[in-house]
Amino acid sequence: MREPSEDELLARLPEWAWETPYVGGRFPGSRAVAEKPGLAEGANCQLFAYEVLRHWAFDVPAWRSSDLWDDTELTERVAHARPLDLALFNATDDAWGAHVGVVVGEGRVLHLSAEAGRPVVWGMADFAARDRYRTLIGFKRVLRPA
Repeated sequence: MREPSEDELLARLPEWAWETPYVGGRFPGSRAVAEKPGLAEGANCQLFAYEVLRHWAFDVPAWRSSDLWDDTELTERVAHARPLDLALFNATDDAWGAHVGVVVGEGRVLHLSAEAGRPVVWGMADFAARDRYRTLIGFKRVLRPA
């Protein structure tokens, strides 16, 4: 199956994805998300990234970033990202509290941050230029059932 191009991937995202506001208290497993699932009330980076993947029919648990990085059953670490892989960034190489985004193209990541306020696509240099995202921890690929 052919991977979608960056243009195709972004064009096929529904409007709700682009309208999602950043709300730090809406993270996977939070009471706020349990009471009002989805992105209409906002999301943090993790919740946003997982909902984008769910739109593309990936089944992603409600993990925090360190759980995602540690998982070996439903995801795998990959050296070279392709569209719809997850990218983790932090100030250090620690996955705890890492920022999570969705790879959409060569060196480009769709993500939601407090700084931007709404979903944006940044290149790797944009992340490296910010202290809190300067370290690329790595990429995770969500595995599809066989």
